[in-house]
Amino acid sequence: MANGGSLKQSMDRAVKRYSSLFKLPTNRMVLLLLALLCIGGGMLSTVIPFPSLGGLAKGLMLGLALLLATFTFDYVTNMFLLRNDTIFDLRRTVAVSLFCWGLWFLFIFIGAGVATVFGLQWWIRLCLLGFSAVCILRLTVFASTTSMGYKRLLVASFIQPFACMVPFLVLWVDAGYLITFFMPLFFLFALAISLLSTFGFLSLLNRVGKKTLGVRSLSFFRAFMLNWVLDLNAPFEELLENLGEQRDVEVSLVKFGSSKTKAIIVVPSVHPGPFKNIGSSLLPSLLKADLERRLDCIVCVPHGLLGHEFDLASQLQNQRIITSVAESLKELGALEAKASPFIKVSNGIATACCQVFGKSAFVSFTLAPRTIEDLPQELGQFVRQETEKYGLNLCAVVNAHNSINGTVDMQESLASLKEVAVDCLRKAASLKQLPFEVGAASVFPKEFSLRDGMGSGGITVVVVRCNKQKTAYVTIDGNNMVSGLRERILSALNSIGIDDGEVFTTDTHSVSALIISRHGYHPVGEAIDNDKLIAYIKDVASTAIANLGSAKYSCRTITVAGVKVLGEKHLETLCLLIDRSMQTAKRSVVPIFATSGILLMLFLLFV
Repeated sequence: MANGGSLKQSMDRAVKRYSSLFKLPTNRMVLLLLALLCIGGGMLSTVIPFPSLGGLAKGLMLGLALLLATFTFDYVTNMFLLRNDTIFDLRRTVAVSLFCWGLWFLFIFIGAGVATVFGLQWWIRLCLLGFSAVCILRLTVFASTTSMGYKRLLVASFIQPFACMVPFLVLWVDAGYLITFFMPLFFLFALAISLLSTFGFLSLLNRVGKKTLGVRSLSFFRAFMLNWVLDLNAPFEELLENLGEQRDVEVSLVKFGSSKTKAIIVVPSVHPGPFKNIGSSLLPSLLKADLERRLDCIVCVPHGLLGHEFDLASQLQNQRIITSVAESLKELGALEAKASPFIKVSNGIATACCQVFGKSAFVSFTLAPRTIEDLPQELGQFVRQETEKYGLNLCAVVNAHNSINGTVDMQESLASLKEVAVDCLRKAASLKQLPFEVGAASVFPKEFSLRDGMGSGGITVVVVRCNKQKTAYVTIDGNNMVSGLRERILSALNSIGIDDGEVFTTDTHSVSALIISRHGYHPVGEAIDNDKLIAYIKDVASTAIANLGSAKYSCRTITVAGVKVLGEKHLETLCLLIDRSMQTAKRSVVPIFATSGILLMLFLLFV
């Protein structure tokens, strides 16, 4: 059985692999590069040492003809064949042509070099081989990313390459090349090879999905692309709903208030993943926004102790959690009027923080400045057993998730985490409890985006003052944090009168699969200006201090029954499917398409 850390690494690696397939140029870049490639390719004809080809004017005419044919038939393809397709607008259709031209010109340039030694006929043969490669590439792209019928698929794949062959044929005839009946036979042969190689390749990939999960691999590929390109979450979530399993999900609720609720900390036993707006990726910010609207208070949602196996399957499951939490909070009254001082214990590897409120404990863990990823549920169960030894009824346990600088074996760190948990709980439970005050505030920096690593939940600070000690709980809506930033934040808070505290991230995966990087996302502080971030945190902490007031504390754990989650088995299988599909693609792409190229080249010997 994989632990939380390895599951997260597998999922992040899988998302990164899929994400790297979908980077498209901008509008202007597509048009500019396509124009340059077409005109540059046309000018190629002026440097081939055959006088019959004409001069620069004829070369430019070829380039302009290719450019006109490309744009005209891309427009026709988009308007009449892809008009109902959700992915391919004109820009993306042109982008496919751009990549195809890059491949085609590779053959053309190689052919130009060969032609200087062996004659014009070899330039023509390599150009025709490039045409065949483009047909295969276009058919592969459209077949794997769209759901249109076979007739539309074939026309959309082949109409533009055939239209672009016309200017070449005119040029070759003008150069004195005699076109025989083998030429139309080659075009038919090229179409047949394109169909056989493309659908053979895609069938191998689909077979992997059928064997692994009972679902075609391309179904996941298309669903992922719909989300990547258009942010459509429904197709992917439909697959996850079918694959998911029902679990009872616990949510720890911490409420501070008196006559009016001041702050709420929600710690769901749900992992906020797998990526972007799929499943529970947005759950921390959704919970915060919904509860703040309903209850008119400050809310934060730090990360619990669990991994990707507890990703929710869809937005429907999100709403079930949100509704259950909101209804339970309405019934949750403020009970405890006293708290212990904040305690932090470290053994050089792990750090535990604890504050006891009446008969409840609020506990958090970190391995900072080492990497801390998802923590196993085993640790949460251990902590709850320990709290019972001190007569505590409830315990909310948080994974601070606030440092990343490499990999970590979480199982090896588990002994250290348990050690500091025991020591911290013992010390906190032994302290005298006193009346306390609470203040809270949030800020939503507009200059920090999802691509920068900041989720829409922004920054929240809850300050607890007990016997003159001011403790700050800082929650940032992001996926982990660069190593060392946590310590800088705590030091900056100390400069404004905060005695101690901890920094949490929500582990939101709304920031994942938006960029291509080492992690597939930016941890907090990697792309964000650290000084600006710290300034925001200091400002919001100062606001929280300014509204400190007497408060009571209440804690409750609720269970939401029958929630659809990915489940460890299906998650591992899904990650395995992506890895196996990639490996199958790598193993089969060269034999299939190299064989196709050899057959085409053998036929071209007669052209």
